[in-house]
Amino acid sequence: MPLMTRKIPTHDASLPAVELENVTVRYDQTVALDQISFRLNRGDRVAVVGPNGAGKSTLFHAIAGVVRPDQGQVRIYGSVPGGHICVGYVPQRKAIDWNFPVTVTDVVMMGRVGKMGFLRWPARHDREAVHAALAEVGMSAFADRQIGELSGGQQQRVFLARALAQEAELLLMDEPLTGLDMPSQEAILTIIDRLHTHGITVMVASHDLNQAGEQFPLLLLLNHRLVAYGPPARVLTTENLMAAYGGQVHVVHTTEGDLLLTDTCCGGGHDLPLPELAHAAPPVVQTVQHETVESMRPPR
Repeated sequence: MPLMTRKIPTHDASLPAVELENVTVRYDQTVALDQISFRLNRGDRVAVVGPNGAGKSTLFHAIAGVVRPDQGQVRIYGSVPGGHICVGYVPQRKAIDWNFPVTVTDVVMMGRVGKMGFLRWPARHDREAVHAALAEVGMSAFADRQIGELSGGQQQRVFLARALAQEAELLLMDEPLTGLDMPSQEAILTIIDRLHTHGITVMVASHDLNQAGEQFPLLLLLNHRLVAYGPPARVLTTENLMAAYGGQVHVVHTTEGDLLLTDTCCGGGHDLPLPELAHAAPPVVQTVQHETVESMRPPR
């Protein structure tokens, strides 16, 4: 009997790094994503923003092949995402068991599994790739530490190293900056910025609209449907923010002035999206004079 071999998906570098066409995802009767269509080119850096429960994690799951759309298509360099080893996914920190007994080196080596031979035993070039990735993110000195002993920022750097060791060409990071202090956030953002020089396409989910607008050349504003996609100045407009936000209080700095967005909803995020949060109550958007919100700006 012939050996069964895994079909390697086509990887056409001339095609978009990511392309979604009319993608809809439902959980039972709840619509998580509704007719989402967009494309990213190689090396794009995109912040995915939107209220809690807007479908940001579901979007990443669909792109990574963890969730299959009920409708529409997802393409990674021309192929469906399931078989691609070029996709690196960093989940939210709360989804990871930090007590699992693995070292930093073990975690980064997991990124090499798809590159290893039949016996799945690391070769010399795999170990070299792991060492190089740890050096790239400044974590070589922690190679033998247990992953749960590290700070949140250090843990995120380890997962970035895993993506580098994997030779990922598309990196999906679900709220990697949540809960980190400012120096740790800046260190992660610096590494993400350097990935651009490697031609890696990066999508980062974020709750911080101002930081996303300042640090990323492209924003994707989501609330179950695609509200807006493009440069920050085109996305962070009064009309778009009114359409998207019905959740937390946000002071958003836009080209039209500073906006204060408020609603009645609060909470810390949901694994499954809530139905139509943006329309649960009429959003209140108020133009605020700069001098009244200056003290609310994040430190520079």
